[in-house]
Amino acid sequence: MDLQQRINAFVKLGEFLSQFTNEGIQKKDDIPHNELFFDGFSHQLQLAQEANGWFTKENVCFALQGWSNQLKENTINKWLSKYQFNNENLKTIAIIMAGNIPLVGFHDFLSVLISGQKVLVKQSSNDKHLLPFLAKYIEYVEPEFKGRISFTDEKLMDFDAIIATGSDNTARYFEYYFKDTPSIIRKNRNSVAILTGNETTDELKALSEDIFRYYGLGCRNVSKLFVPKAYDFQQFFEAMYHWNPIIHQNKYANNYDYNKAVYLMSEFEMLENGFLMIKEDDSFSSPIATVFYEYYTSTETLLETLDDKKDKIQCVVSNGILDEEIKFGHTQLPNLWDYADNVDTITFSLKIC
Repeated sequence: MDLQQRINAFVKLGEFLSQFTNEGIQKKDDIPHNELFFDGFSHQLQLAQEANGWFTKENVCFALQGWSNQLKENTINKWLSKYQFNNENLKTIAIIMAGNIPLVGFHDFLSVLISGQKVLVKQSSNDKHLLPFLAKYIEYVEPEFKGRISFTDEKLMDFDAIIATGSDNTARYFEYYFKDTPSIIRKNRNSVAILTGNETTDELKALSEDIFRYYGLGCRNVSKLFVPKAYDFQQFFEAMYHWNPIIHQNKYANNYDYNKAVYLMSEFEMLENGFLMIKEDDSFSSPIATVFYEYYTSTETLLETLDDKKDKIQCVVSNGILDEEIKFGHTQLPNLWDYADNVDTITFSLKIC
């Protein structure tokens, strides 16, 4: 199977996923093998929602639409243009996936297969319904993928390299257990936003998407704000307000009530608007329904802080402050070449040869 065959298969997958969006789930006439897969995948969406209360229809469809937008031939070709694909000996790369947001491990899955390797997947119990079904679709549109995709719930065996994502604690276990195996081990990371006080209402409204999408559970969600001294949070809270229906999601509301009670009993100072709390804290990882903030005195010292803590940060949202900043509202819309932790999984996969 050559590279173009692999690309074609994922392009067809993107076309299949285009039927599942927040504008509506609608069966199209021109999608290959729809008669076999559309109803089945619709059922998997329902199972995913029933198995994980955080996987609402809105968030699952948001993830599917994002992947559909990326799995276009011109986008994939742009992504792959800098690599040389000449591997002849197939290797097996195992992936231990997280389950915090829908299809969070799909990019690793895609990277391994598009580079021409075999993949062995160990899924999180929190996200186990969607990817196996999509893998079957890929095998159906490109039969040469059969035998290259495996899933397991057991101990990983017979692999040549591994990509593992987990907490800081599990990462220490991964680093020890896989110390003799080529690996990418990912730890906890969070995203931050730099505010100057000059942001427009539209920019702050866009920032709300970075904060609330997936209930803040992703490493690309903004969990920390850097603000100048004497920053007035009124405009910030006003821009967040259109997300107020989120408090009607039971799991989110339970976390909000619990964390608010903890802060009040501990006499921590915080501001809140009925569905979001903000608290001054130098940590990067904030609880659900909470965003931490920290004051900065100058851009220069802030940039030094960010550089010193770069191993804790996934994305930085700002406007005109950093060369590699993310625009407001775009953290959950990564391109194919936006690698987690800035570790190039294509290069890693190709080197295993």
